[in-house]
Amino acid sequence: MEQTGTSTDASHAVTPALVLPASAGPAGTTAATTAAAFSPDVLAKLAELEQRSAQHEKNLRPQNTSDSYAADWKQWTEFCALLELPVTAITPGSLTAFVEWLWFQPGWKNGTCTAPSTIDRRLSGVVVTGRTDHHLVLDKTVAARARRVLKAKVKKMEETGERRGRGPAPALLAEHLRATVLAAPETRLGIRDRSIGLTAFAIAGREHEVAHLRVRDFTETEHGMEVHVRVSKIKPRKVKVPFGSRPSSCPVRAWRAWKAEADLADPDDFAYKPLHNRWHTVMNGGLDPETIGDVITRLGTWAELDFRPTGHSPRRGLATSSKRAGNDRKEIAKQGGWADNSAAMEGYFEDGDGWEDNALIGVL
Repeated sequence: MEQTGTSTDASHAVTPALVLPASAGPAGTTAATTAAAFSPDVLAKLAELEQRSAQHEKNLRPQNTSDSYAADWKQWTEFCALLELPVTAITPGSLTAFVEWLWFQPGWKNGTCTAPSTIDRRLSGVVVTGRTDHHLVLDKTVAARARRVLKAKVKKMEETGERRGRGPAPALLAEHLRATVLAAPETRLGIRDRSIGLTAFAIAGREHEVAHLRVRDFTETEHGMEVHVRVSKIKPRKVKVPFGSRPSSCPVRAWRAWKAEADLADPDDFAYKPLHNRWHTVMNGGLDPETIGDVITRLGTWAELDFRPTGHSPRRGLATSSKRAGNDRKEIAKQGGWADNSAAMEGYFEDGDGWEDNALIGVL
């Protein structure tokens, strides 16, 4: 969040169980009998290593993912308290009932009932937390029935015309982006925001990916620059960003301009930094993911776009614009860190204007 007045940006304890593969012991022995063969001292050391390993895994998660999982688990604990269930009772039946309960809970932003995407994410959060924090052995299909029920509810909702949540982020296409950078003022704020928008688009970056970029993550080359996205929802990636054909909307030139304007000399410093409300002096620290979203929205306001772009809009826009330009799906997936044949990426393509792949081309 932006710093008010100073910047425009500004349960249940469970002892870990030691689970060893059956193959670790002699033929015919089980994991339990193999573990029992260890001395108490060895078991204590192994339990400590197990805890450290689990904590290391948690530390690798982006902060916004950890915050989301915490919120998901909080809802789960409230639900379990109402039904007088232990929080570790994560079963197909309890998760299905959780979906039913969430369906009628008010959303936290706009007062409408909880969005289906939020409910789906809460299922994931509960299952992941059950496995990592409570050491539960859960089948990979434990939430399948609950998701089928959710899918049926979504279908019914579409039939009745009910709307929940904000819906998908609108795509900030290349033509929109060019309009925003031209409209951005020639001030320190405008120079920074222009670079944020162009970088987010060029790397198909999520809000937290852009927020966590450091100066050292930008390496200039003869062809442009390479951006090392170290903090990512899925996995780190190195993204090649060539010089743009238009100087005004070139991500490489925009980064150079901001780096010089902010005098970013320390390679370990944040790439994008907060600015003082009044004087726009560069402040210490970095921007949080929500502020990155605010920057994208502000760019849209400056350009007087007829829609309100959000932090996810550049990522969606890159996929759609690149597909329209005839680029290969694999190259698009590589740029944004999507898996091959990603359903999310394919959805962005389907939401395009539909003219380049229309079934009537060459028919009539």
